[in-house]
Amino acid sequence: MAVQTIDNSLMKRTPEAFQVLIVDDQLPLLRSLQALLQINGYRTDLARSGSEAISKLQDNSYQLLLLDLVMPGIDGLEVLEFTRQAELDIEVIIVSGETSFAAVKDAMRLGAYDFIRKPYNPEELLQVVDDGIKRHQKKQQLENCEKSLHESERLHRFIVNNSPDFIYMLSADGMFTYVNDVVENLLGYKRHELLGRHFSEIIHPHNADEIHNFFSEQRGGDRATRSIEIRLLVNPESDRVEGLDNSELVVELNAIGMYDTDRFGRKTFTGTLGCARDITERKRSEAHISHQAYHDMLTQLPNRILFEDRMEQALAHASRNGEKFAMMFMDLDCFKLINDTLGHVMGDLVLQQVSERILGCLRAEDTLARFGGDEFCLLLSGIGSRESVSAVAEKILKEIRQPFSINDHELYLSSSVGIAVYPDAGQTGEALLQSADVAMYHVKANGKDGYCFYSDTMKNDSTFLSVERDLYSALENNQFQVFFQPKVNPTSHVIIGMEALLRWQHPERGFLYPEDFIAAAEVSKLMVPIGEWVLQRVCEEVTRWQQQGLPQIHVSLNVSLVQLKQNDFAAKFIETLQRFKLWANLFEVEIIEQGLNKGEQTVARNLRALQDYGVSVTIDDFGRGYSSLSYLQNFPVNTLKIGRSFVREIEEGSDQTCIADGIAMMAKGLNLKVVGSGVENLNQLDYLRNLGCREVQGYLYSEAISAQDTLTLLKTCPPTGPHFALPN
Repeated sequence: MAVQTIDNSLMKRTPEAFQVLIVDDQLPLLRSLQALLQINGYRTDLARSGSEAISKLQDNSYQLLLLDLVMPGIDGLEVLEFTRQAELDIEVIIVSGETSFAAVKDAMRLGAYDFIRKPYNPEELLQVVDDGIKRHQKKQQLENCEKSLHESERLHRFIVNNSPDFIYMLSADGMFTYVNDVVENLLGYKRHELLGRHFSEIIHPHNADEIHNFFSEQRGGDRATRSIEIRLLVNPESDRVEGLDNSELVVELNAIGMYDTDRFGRKTFTGTLGCARDITERKRSEAHISHQAYHDMLTQLPNRILFEDRMEQALAHASRNGEKFAMMFMDLDCFKLINDTLGHVMGDLVLQQVSERILGCLRAEDTLARFGGDEFCLLLSGIGSRESVSAVAEKILKEIRQPFSINDHELYLSSSVGIAVYPDAGQTGEALLQSADVAMYHVKANGKDGYCFYSDTMKNDSTFLSVERDLYSALENNQFQVFFQPKVNPTSHVIIGMEALLRWQHPERGFLYPEDFIAAAEVSKLMVPIGEWVLQRVCEEVTRWQQQGLPQIHVSLNVSLVQLKQNDFAAKFIETLQRFKLWANLFEVEIIEQGLNKGEQTVARNLRALQDYGVSVTIDDFGRGYSSLSYLQNFPVNTLKIGRSFVREIEEGSDQTCIADGIAMMAKGLNLKVVGSGVENLNQLDYLRNLGCREVQGYLYSEAISAQDTLTLLKTCPPTGPHFALPN
């Protein structure tokens, strides 16, 4: 009954009773993690280095340790080694951007409980922290139980037989003399079936002779077996074998030799005492973490990291053997329309089926990866000829053209495929990918739904020149227009800003949105003069608003990385504002996070110059890029913008935590503003307002409208608001 009382008292303890130490050398991330845990009721302490962490672990009692691996000086693995040697009663969760399998394996070997990859998902992190606290509670229960059960022989035996570990004793000649009850659950043997049998019958035949010596250890003291991984055989005749995942079990072995001493002080070896712990779940966790690090979670295909590794192997093999291989870069045509009309859930289902169809066209040695969005990249090794590559491309295109039947919808898709052959189209992975991307763009420009091989003369192709001429013509003949979408205070419903959005009135193709031509503008570098034209036009409109006596509101402009990589971008931007005599604090630049992880010095320098001048910097559609959180420290950022894809996840009546919550929490921890876009209903508006968004935009208030309609709207707005009447 005393044990039961201890259990109940432990289970009643609240998060406030547990002390968490957070260790990371990046202060903003420390503050973000601290805010997340404190909001959920945990008491926290911080350490900015491994040495500071060890000092605090020596002086204080913690139940949980959130630990980064990569730190200057004493790193995370050394801190783990300290906790292991000091035998601290603490659960360790790794929160790190270091995701190599070796690092994960070392962390688990040193006693880490779980591993979370940066950037972390707040909901996942809180769940792992909660599991760690529960694990610590259970360990405390077991320790208290062990203390009370040590009082008698009967209770000792109870502990052994109820241990989750396989405990055994061997005679001097290797026969089982004792096994505890858990052997039936782990290996499918009754206790009596093993007693008197030689231990070699349950050792996997692939284990080395050295492993046999470990299992029947004769050494004592410090030389005894400690934490050795071996494989044991499951009883093939057991009724339980069908319920087991495999015919073998991976265990962590600890064993020590036992000796009797006669009256002359001579020691005689009498047998071995061993303990084998099932580490199947740990091995699964290691494999799962490794899989997450190198695979796309939606399609389970290799991600960019794994693809680049396979690419390096293919380059080395082809160079060594004088062979060729091909890279295909694939993009689905008009996929955005599916996301916009049927939603991202439907879009995800389509991407999963597309990946399955492409895989069905490939050999086992080929590598298909998803780079994000609707972009796929394929590596074809050991190709015999261009004709064989063409055959694969045609087979893939044919499969994608077949209708997709998903949730009572019949959808028709096509794809544009660019092909680069090594070494003709490039001798590095980066060069091949760029060549395949250029070839894919030519397919897009030539009507889509096809494939094209890259060639050196491609940039002089008439189709490419035609696209360039259209863009030049658009600039010369004033075919571009700037539309504005209001940004609104979600409480007062007053317009507080505008986002400038580019449109193209093409003489033949009609009204075009940015996704229809921005990629072409970036490839041809025409994005630079187009961006300058947009800034000029926006300044003219802001000046017109001021001349009309309208209240001053800030305006945001979307800026391409192509523009930011220009050495004089910030200088020209500032010169334009000065020429129009406009205040810098009225302007904001919005940039997408894809590409920021490369840490371009020119990009950072331009953004810093703009921010120093007074222009705000916003990360648009935050959370959907390939970057890590490190760029939030490397680049000047004022605001995180929750994109429409995450806002769509907000469901009425649902108490599920959305990604938007995590972004808002992260922004708060890093002292950044957070705004929401794509707001289409009152439930989304209320949710974002409660998250702390003081600025939102979306169809609930207004779509993007022309410059003249924007002026009319601003002139008709009452001075004190509200500026919009929302539905009940």
